[in-house]
Amino acid sequence: MSLPAGTLVLADPQAVAREAAERLIAACGETAAERIAICLSGGSTPKVLYGLLAGPDFAARVPWERIHWFFGDDRVVPWDDARSNVRMVREAFGHGSRIPPTHLCFMPSEDGAEAGARAYERSLLDFYGADALDPARPLFDLVLLGLGEDGHTASLFPGKPAVSETLRLVAPVPEAGLAPFVPRITLTLPALGSARHVLFLVTGAGKRDPLARLAAGEDLPAGRVTSVGDVAWLLDEAAAR
Repeated sequence: MSLPAGTLVLADPQAVAREAAERLIAACGETAAERIAICLSGGSTPKVLYGLLAGPDFAARVPWERIHWFFGDDRVVPWDDARSNVRMVREAFGHGSRIPPTHLCFMPSEDGAEAGARAYERSLLDFYGADALDPARPLFDLVLLGLGEDGHTASLFPGKPAVSETLRLVAPVPEAGLAPFVPRITLTLPALGSARHVLFLVTGAGKRDPLARLAAGEDLPAGRVTSVGDVAWLLDEAAAR
């Protein structure tokens, strides 16, 4: 099959995570701005990445005081629930990590998906400093994404209304397309695309089918993601084989 443009194939998930760490640090070094905005993804390979960033090989190279971390999506469950991306990120970075407490911007879940989506959009715009995004000034310096076995990314599932959202930056997902079937909150394509760099982390044999479908030109949510700058894909050999 033909792999997506901007694809690098690496040996295994650990190698993918290390390459992603290097690219994240490089993206931070591209801007002299006081604040850096990075959008986090859930999943097993991103979890390895976050542990690497907080570990001895990378921690001293990360400008922790400048980075503000956001979420591409989350499930509408308590933050200490095992299904929560908040819990995963906290555990991966380490509860005693160097992230300033106000620099990890969680998706609120206590009042449901719709209320949480509206509150998170307000948080994004407050951080951005305007009521609408300017194509010439991206919201994020880097967006990290994964690829689901059905072709979804973030919580943008095939055939669900959030995929077609063009006005809102954050949308509720009352019905997920894959298990666990709990409501979710997701950034929309306009929000994900307001980025200097987008980086997909894709590992495991289970990702071969959606990659093949993307290569064949099928209209899947992951294939709709754009960027102000580049959209790059890091794959391990099991996914790319």
